[in-house]
Amino acid sequence: MMEEMVEQIELLIEQKDEQQLRDYLNNLNISDVEELIDELPEYGPLFIETLNINRAVNVFRILDFPTQERIFKQLPGTKITEIITELPPDDRTAFLGELHGDTVKALILHLSAADRKETLSLLGYKEDSVGRLMTPDYIAVKKTWDVNRVLAHIRQYGKNSETIDVIYVLGDKGVLLDDIRIREILLVDPDTKISQLMDGRLIALKATDPQEEAINIFRMNNRTALPVTDDEDILLGIVTVDDILWIANEEYTEDIQKIGGTEALDEPYLDINLFRLVRKRVGWLIILFLSEMLTSTAMQYFNDEIAVVIQLTFFIPLIMSSGGNSGSQASTLIIQAMALGEVTIADWWRVMRREILSGLMLGAILGIIGFLRIILWSTFSTIYGAHPFLIALTVGISLIGIVLWGSLAGSMLPILMKRLKLDPATSSAPFVATLVDVTGLIIYFSMALVVMHSVLHPVLKH
Repeated sequence: MMEEMVEQIELLIEQKDEQQLRDYLNNLNISDVEELIDELPEYGPLFIETLNINRAVNVFRILDFPTQERIFKQLPGTKITEIITELPPDDRTAFLGELHGDTVKALILHLSAADRKETLSLLGYKEDSVGRLMTPDYIAVKKTWDVNRVLAHIRQYGKNSETIDVIYVLGDKGVLLDDIRIREILLVDPDTKISQLMDGRLIALKATDPQEEAINIFRMNNRTALPVTDDEDILLGIVTVDDILWIANEEYTEDIQKIGGTEALDEPYLDINLFRLVRKRVGWLIILFLSEMLTSTAMQYFNDEIAVVIQLTFFIPLIMSSGGNSGSQASTLIIQAMALGEVTIADWWRVMRREILSGLMLGAILGIIGFLRIILWSTFSTIYGAHPFLIALTVGISLIGIVLWGSLAGSMLPILMKRLKLDPATSSAPFVATLVDVTGLIIYFSMALVVMHSVLHPVLKH
């Protein structure tokens, strides 16, 4: 289907048939036009300029920011004015919030005095706050109105509202009293007072709330829109679910990238400059590399033990990977649970208790497998020297301790990060794995000193 659309578009462009191109584009779904811009990026500005203004705005608002910026730079001034004026307030704020200051100042001059005041007000909120997502286009009524008057009000002003699925009831000075779904208004007698439909079960966001918190509230309450108030409960605007879905996708993408041990990319992978991509990745790699160098320091400390029982070195990769894997598992689970609101800082003891138990069980399973593997292998080979049982016991017990420690470190680090008001995703799997690698070696060789004391002590003493 997309191949056919691309062929048809390229034919119309080649024929320079502007009217047919306009008709063709205006009859496509906006998602199809967005895909065409992805397939034919060089024609993106032409598509936006050709579409009628309403469809051009609807396509523009679903593009990612790098594409928006690239297209904007190639549009004529008149089209820029039309688009920036017709964009919904929340989408306009999101777009302007990504641009450089001088560009923002120039674009704001294209707006009417009322729109300019509205835009500057929204841009005044923190970048990751709910205030940046809200739109002031909503339907508000008084509790003393009857349904007849409400419906007349909707007919008059509903066209300019972001949504009419929910109607907001205001008291004195614009204080939000309640919200009522439109179906409840449509299904009652026209003479019914709004006060009779109010149930007081109001859920509202604060303009200063973090956007991540809004995502959880939407998810838990199954709403298409939520009101946004200030500290005095005065209604400032609303946030709709489409904006929340965009933010949820961005947050998810950022967390996945951070969990992978890199800074969050602010552009699509294939669009970002190669040197910027390297810069985003190199910082964590250097930190992890320097941290991993501590493993050699740990091994140097136990150099004498290694020289006596060289077979201990055979299991260093096994020990390091087992601890790192258990830590990575735990950190990923907890970061995800915290993002979904399933785990909070207050749950730290419940998390630790669960990870102690699960870490012991997982470690015991791996320890038994490691012990049996060494014992069975030693019956067919002398590779483990004269003390295979002691080596097997060292590996088995060490795995219990290392997997337990990995589970605890992986689960507690995200909670600690949150407590320090840092992003839990920065306690990423590579970071946890590196931490557990170093400490795992210390646990392993310390356990070897205890279990193989009878072997190591006489030689080391000598």
